[in-house]
Amino acid sequence: MGVATLTPPAQRVGEELVYPDGRHELADDSAIRNSPLYNADLAPVPIKRRTWTTYNYVALWIGMAHNIPTYLLASGLVLLGMAWYQAILTIALANIIVLIPMLANSHAGTKYGIPYPVFARASFGVFGANVAALLRAGVACGWFGIQTWIGGGALYGLSGKLFGSGWTNSAMIAGQHWTLWLSFAIFWAINIFIILRGMNAVRRFENWAAPFVLIVALGLLAWMVTKAGGFGPILSDPGKVGWGGNFWFVLFPPALMGMIAFWSTLSLNMPDFTRFGKSQRAQAVGQILGLPTTMTLFPLVAVLITAATQVVYKTAIWNPVDLAAKFDNPFVVIFALFTLAVATLSVNVAANIVSPSYDFSNVVPKWISFRTGGLITGVVGIVIQPWNLLANPNVYIFTWLGFYGGALGAIAGVLIADYWFMRETNLKLADLYRASGEYRYSAGFNWRGLVSLLVGGVLAVGGAYSTPGNGPFPQSGIIGPLYNWFPFHVYDYSWIVGLVAAFVCYLALSALFPAAAARRRPQAAAAT
Repeated sequence: MGVATLTPPAQRVGEELVYPDGRHELADDSAIRNSPLYNADLAPVPIKRRTWTTYNYVALWIGMAHNIPTYLLASGLVLLGMAWYQAILTIALANIIVLIPMLANSHAGTKYGIPYPVFARASFGVFGANVAALLRAGVACGWFGIQTWIGGGALYGLSGKLFGSGWTNSAMIAGQHWTLWLSFAIFWAINIFIILRGMNAVRRFENWAAPFVLIVALGLLAWMVTKAGGFGPILSDPGKVGWGGNFWFVLFPPALMGMIAFWSTLSLNMPDFTRFGKSQRAQAVGQILGLPTTMTLFPLVAVLITAATQVVYKTAIWNPVDLAAKFDNPFVVIFALFTLAVATLSVNVAANIVSPSYDFSNVVPKWISFRTGGLITGVVGIVIQPWNLLANPNVYIFTWLGFYGGALGAIAGVLIADYWFMRETNLKLADLYRASGEYRYSAGFNWRGLVSLLVGGVLAVGGAYSTPGNGPFPQSGIIGPLYNWFPFHVYDYSWIVGLVAAFVCYLALSALFPAAAARRRPQAAAAT
């Protein structure tokens, strides 16, 4: 980065330059450049490189929201007994709720130009932050492998429409057709290629992928409705539970938590993206316009398309891959294949590779760059064998990833408590990269943050339970009191419970056992 050029109206505050809009950058990073906690990818983004606009953040969220799992969200809730409008209401409300901690954690990224694992150093310690970072990375690697296998499967299935039965009935290798392995490898390689090009490549890809997938989805809706001449009975189906107590107190709460958990992991690592923001307004408005609106619109479009398929094909086709397989025109199949690939790539690269790339880099910054972290993510995504994870979704996706993801709410609780309430958004930017600076705490670990993470995590997932044959947990919960001592199952609210418990615990421990220099109120110095 070198020495920043001080141009009015920036003011010098210690080692930092502070701009009128509240953003900070280092006046000179030479003092920390040789620190073991520093590399060029984790370093604060200079103001001149913070160029992401409101549109970039809207496009980012549109690109991440337009994917096969999002398309299927409403169908899962309808199968549980909701009417389609209840499902859309639940999805919309969940995304408004998860937007709150997302914006809270995004602020630090824009203000200081730092990624999530560096931000976590303030509350967990410069070395303790690796605990929070690697927990987040683990979930991302799991979802990267699964999304890549889904994308490869779509490539394999629709390619069979072009190449015939010789493609789909090819020889078996390790339990799968070799053409499926090839499709997976191709899709994996495309993901890695994009991330190796860096964050600018991610931004450019999302910028055009977002409107492309949206236009195709709306075009498919118009075509299906025209072909059907209306909608099927899905839109007139009142559901199985109505608006009574069975909806509000039995079905709605766990469904809402499930929809919140869908993007809860991004509420931690949005600083990875907002560090490039031109202003707080650009990233906040972009996310407000992009997340809840798109996550409501896309499942709604899916419901309407599915209602039209009831008329055209005499059955409800919820899965877009299955719908694309109904097409016979090879050009339409190729276009559908390309669209599904772009939709899956756009969420996989942004949501599942960017975060662990920074997280792995944070472990040994001098040895692991952002691109190396991306390669590690790609390798781990294969090692976890996503084809086995998808073999039994009840046990693996909804248990392992749900359990793991639920505990991450506790990290958000610690981050928000420390940054907004203990430090009032004031950080010593250079000390985040010093092994012996303010955030060293005890040998680099802030025990208050780690204890709060443990408490929040145990309360969040300690009551985990499984119905017979659908998971590894006891029917009465891992920790019995968390299952049966309350009028509700605590695990059904795991992410919220973890966040609130860790938030309260961190504030209490910090008040009882205050760390030195926990607060910093900046005093502007004369510009030099």
